[in-house]
Amino acid sequence: MNLPRHAELWLAPYLKDRLRKAVSPVKPKRIWVTLADHYEPLGRRPSLDRALKKVAEWRDKWPRIAEDAPRDAAGRRPQYSFFYPQEEYRSDLLEGVTGIARLGVADVEVHLHHDNERRETFIQKVTEFCRRLAGDHGLLRQRNGRTAFGFIHGNWALDNSRPDGKHCGLNGEIAMLRDLGCYADFTMPSLPSATQGRVVNQVYWCTSNADGSPRSFDRGIEATVGGGRQGDLLMITGPLGIRFGKRLMPRLETGEIASYDLPSPERVRRWFDLAPMIGSDMFLKLYTHGADDWNIDVLLDCGLADLYRLLAEEAERRGIEIHWATAWQMYLAIEALTQPLSSSSHA
Repeated sequence: MNLPRHAELWLAPYLKDRLRKAVSPVKPKRIWVTLADHYEPLGRRPSLDRALKKVAEWRDKWPRIAEDAPRDAAGRRPQYSFFYPQEEYRSDLLEGVTGIARLGVADVEVHLHHDNERRETFIQKVTEFCRRLAGDHGLLRQRNGRTAFGFIHGNWALDNSRPDGKHCGLNGEIAMLRDLGCYADFTMPSLPSATQGRVVNQVYWCTSNADGSPRSFDRGIEATVGGGRQGDLLMITGPLGIRFGKRLMPRLETGEIASYDLPSPERVRRWFDLAPMIGSDMFLKLYTHGADDWNIDVLLDCGLADLYRLLAEEAERRGIEIHWATAWQMYLAIEALTQPLSSSSHA
């Protein structure tokens, strides 16, 4: 039997997590759900007119999908997180996405593809992009006197994690993100890429390697109730595991929503089984590439509507409160659980 790709990185931690949850099961009370979109309207180099039409289609259809979807336990509509690429910035494209956020059904965070990067240019890119998002478009938020943002690394190569060193170049990227105001990273899981981390199905704290080596996220301290901050950067990971379904051979489950792997009752059940937990709260981070031409039509036609319906039905079946969240709102829910009990502010 052939093992799934890069099993040497994740299979043993995955099996350990499965055993832990089987031996000491915890009955979940709540599940927080966020959908992180690696949103690249200029990906694969379409014409500007085509890119603008894709953004306009999202602006037209997503608010209606959210309005028609089941409300969560607090009566809220589904939320959506557009992780917009720094290198694709255009005011007209970004303003189209901002229009969706202003309707109260979405938020915008930071996405970055880079290669052979240097510390100074990385700091400049992220700082200027955050300034534009906040100052020109009214996005992001201020925290402790600086702009706070969520992050996804393009090409999955967080902290220079590709074996060939491509699509990043920055050892110590974790600490740099912390210093620039990143509140959490949402890159993982990254399978079938070799950049996949060795910590799976956890919300955890990672710290930049003291020796300056890459892949700091391969180790960390799991976030716990009242545990407070335990490292440089919070890693909010999505579900990672194996599923069989009707196939003889297993396939990887990474929480991706795509035209070739749409939501199904079987997948949703698997997500509930794999999702990281803090106390009795589950945190389900899914992802997609919603501006890709092969995804956009099916997502906006039925894929997203089916996703939220199936999630709500499964939560009801299990007797769990469901909460729709942006990436930022998920972070706040985690912070409310993990900060030391002596702290009185959830800000």
